[in-house]
Amino acid sequence: MMAQNDLVVAGIDVAKDKVDVCIRSLSQRRTFASTAEGRRMLIRWLRKYKITKAAMEASGGYEREWVKALREADIGTLIVDPKRVRNFARSAGQLAKNDPIDAEMIAWFAETFIEARGQAYDAAREELAQMVTARQTLIEVRTSLHNRGEHSTPDVVQKMQSRLLKQISLEITKLEAAIAALIKATPRFAELAEIIESVPGLAEGTSAGLIGGMPELGQISNNVAAALLGAAPYDDDSGKRRGVRHIQGGRRKVRNLFYMACMGAATRHNPVLKAFYDRLIAKGKEPKVALTACMRKLIVILNVMIARGEKWDAGRYEVSGLARLPPSECPA
Repeated sequence: MMAQNDLVVAGIDVAKDKVDVCIRSLSQRRTFASTAEGRRMLIRWLRKYKITKAAMEASGGYEREWVKALREADIGTLIVDPKRVRNFARSAGQLAKNDPIDAEMIAWFAETFIEARGQAYDAAREELAQMVTARQTLIEVRTSLHNRGEHSTPDVVQKMQSRLLKQISLEITKLEAAIAALIKATPRFAELAEIIESVPGLAEGTSAGLIGGMPELGQISNNVAAALLGAAPYDDDSGKRRGVRHIQGGRRKVRNLFYMACMGAATRHNPVLKAFYDRLIAKGKEPKVALTACMRKLIVILNVMIARGEKWDAGRYEVSGLARLPPSECPA
């Protein structure tokens, strides 16, 4: 982690009805209403101080309109993890917590870490990500109802659950059709989907989730790709103690979707990944540990494939040989 002493960032704490904004390095603070006019006022205020970077926490969707407005105004905006910001504040001795303080802590956090680069706003990708999230939510509700149906319930409850299941399945089908149409109508999405779906075991749902949830694929290092997914193991050592390595962080929704796809690929559909999975199991690894390793390998392979613009080739992307690829053939 590298300090960015010359980086000036606006920290934005988002609430339902307003945002608190802090330009920490300039000792400037203001509050803006969560309205179209409030967003325009914020942009004018940031331009007054020549601010081109902003950071805010994920706030249950309340941040979306602010992110959209800022990115459309060419103000790079980063969504930061609330837990990391809170831990950062505690490490700095800041125990008090309110909206203005939170805005200052977000600004300080973004100034301190190099990740405060932001991405250009992509309306199509945002639309796709929201549709993918809605589909995944409906699938989770359907699974929950199916599980409840396994238990003895009154007849009226069973009929209600049956009606709901039919309606939910219908809505999922509609969403999948809308997702497919959006990907087909967006050339860069269609190209990515073709590459991702060329991997045995990965279908339309997985490619849509990766396109919407991990747009960085093909532009980042393999280690960063694994970390963004949340499939990178971290050491837990101290002195002579060697703790168990655990994965943590990353994008939970994308990871959950990718986990299910990887389970099918590693155990049935993808001979290359299945051979890797079977070798790990033969060495005594627990199934979940082996699947996590498969996830990391597969996201690295996808990162390389997208960087090259190439489809799956079982020989070229043989898992054990991937680590030996020359640096010139891998993303920076």
